[in-house]
Amino acid sequence: MIKRVAGVAVTLALSAAPAFAQTIYPIDRAEILAGAKFDFKVELPGPVDPAKLKVTVNGADYATAFGQSGTFTEREAGKDQSALLLRDVSLARPGQVAVEVSDGTQSRKVTWTVYDTGPRKAKNVILFIGDGMSPAHRVAARILSKGISEGKSRGKMAIDDMPHMALVATAGSDSIITDSANAASAYATGHKSAVNALGVYADRTPDPLDDPRVETIASLAKRRAGLAVGVVTNTEIEDATPAAMVAHTRRRAAYDEIVEQFFAAKPDVLMGGGSANFLPKSTSGSKRKDDIDYLARFRDAGYAVATTAGELATLAAKADTCQLLGLFAAGNMDGALDRKFLKGGGVKKFPEQPDLTEQVQAALQLLSRNEAGFFLMVESGMIDKYAHLLDMERAVYDTIMLDNAVRLAKDWAKARNDDTLILVVADHNHPNSLVGTINDDMAATPNVPLRERVGVYDRAGFPNYPAPDAEGYPARIDVSRRLAIFSASLPDHYETFRPKLDNPNEPTVKAGADGTFKANDKYKDVPGAVLRPGNLSAMIGASVHSGEDVILTATGPGSERVHGSMDNTEVFRVMVEALGLGAGK
Repeated sequence: MIKRVAGVAVTLALSAAPAFAQTIYPIDRAEILAGAKFDFKVELPGPVDPAKLKVTVNGADYATAFGQSGTFTEREAGKDQSALLLRDVSLARPGQVAVEVSDGTQSRKVTWTVYDTGPRKAKNVILFIGDGMSPAHRVAARILSKGISEGKSRGKMAIDDMPHMALVATAGSDSIITDSANAASAYATGHKSAVNALGVYADRTPDPLDDPRVETIASLAKRRAGLAVGVVTNTEIEDATPAAMVAHTRRRAAYDEIVEQFFAAKPDVLMGGGSANFLPKSTSGSKRKDDIDYLARFRDAGYAVATTAGELATLAAKADTCQLLGLFAAGNMDGALDRKFLKGGGVKKFPEQPDLTEQVQAALQLLSRNEAGFFLMVESGMIDKYAHLLDMERAVYDTIMLDNAVRLAKDWAKARNDDTLILVVADHNHPNSLVGTINDDMAATPNVPLRERVGVYDRAGFPNYPAPDAEGYPARIDVSRRLAIFSASLPDHYETFRPKLDNPNEPTVKAGADGTFKANDKYKDVPGAVLRPGNLSAMIGASVHSGEDVILTATGPGSERVHGSMDNTEVFRVMVEALGLGAGK
């Protein structure tokens, strides 16, 4: 039974047991932007008599504090467990907030910190996310794109050449290891969440779309300052990182619903792959479960639609293009190595995909037409996809591509008297390490197993990739002395010690109907291949994330807050403070 209870005092019958540690949402020690909207929920471990319940906020009845009464559910999800829920509440006054819940016999208390922002410092904010970008990716990208001589790099990467730097902790509310969903959600909302969750606190109900929501920076930017909003990626646009900028769901795989939420949010610029979930299921290649044509809906809403690099450039150059949807592949877009050199992956099917730099250039053209300013998130998302596949060369080339996009944005901001805060960060780490080089010179040292050709310390020397082109890419990766980057998380697979020149690596294949994986026999007979027994369950067919801190670099107004050791939720605070999005703005 669900009923409205006006002015009722509600309580949480909770012991101090860890099982009940997150049954008040927002959770203990949450930091909340003044004026930002959130849902308040109390989950009770058993049935509760409403007459005996009490919920207070800094000593005042919750209905008075929030300005509304909640919906009390006697049996939530059909079980003997009660709950109280309030949607779209906010707190305007900065300071410490104590929330106490009691049923007369048991009680629980959590504390929040509500913070305001000072005056606006930046006209625009650009958040670059290298998904899964580890320090090994950054160093390898520097070596390939800049070169190295006698131990010194021949140049700096744009992502490193910034005045402020910090280490960012990435753990989620339910685990020390995060995924891209709750990691990006922490950046977008300033709240911790659970693995697979976007813009919500993951509650106990079975519905993945009814969880307690927290407002995203995209919503705040539009609602409180009239800013334009852009979301740019080279993965599927419905994937976790881009979706986190607007979506509210506990299930990151809910692509159809995420497209619906993108349409409701209407960011001014939306670019990436993933067209399959915009097309009605009756259309060839569609992955939707219904017949809604979201491509048509976006067009009808006034969006220009680009499907190729040429269309993108043409539409972005038109002065009357104010909203743009770019969908350049049915699934993920292809990375720089395949598009520019190897022509593997999906390039034959989608030969005119734009580079991330072209996407960023177009986004800046459109978003800067809004005199109020803008918020833009740009993801180089295939770094993560390739790292999962143990495809290190492709991941490194996409790190170089991210660096080119950042350099473009920095030059753009410099021409505008540096009115833009630019942040570059990974959402989580991969357990990759650069351990040396691989000597593949068979003519000089024939019949030596490849694993014996991994050079470490002084035997590593320096790689012999050709000089990079103007964009920082060496033309070849199949050279005789390559970088040796290995992962600490492994499924069973055949290690070939060589780059994959046909298509992205596929270290495993499905073993059967039980959902397990086995090493891909495709690589079994490659000369020098070694079967590496993994350290992961057979249920996991790829490398996994790791829990080390990630690197954040920043420049522009407001970047001085980036220093030392930070939590991923603090990245949100850096951005909203730069834009002055608090209640006292």
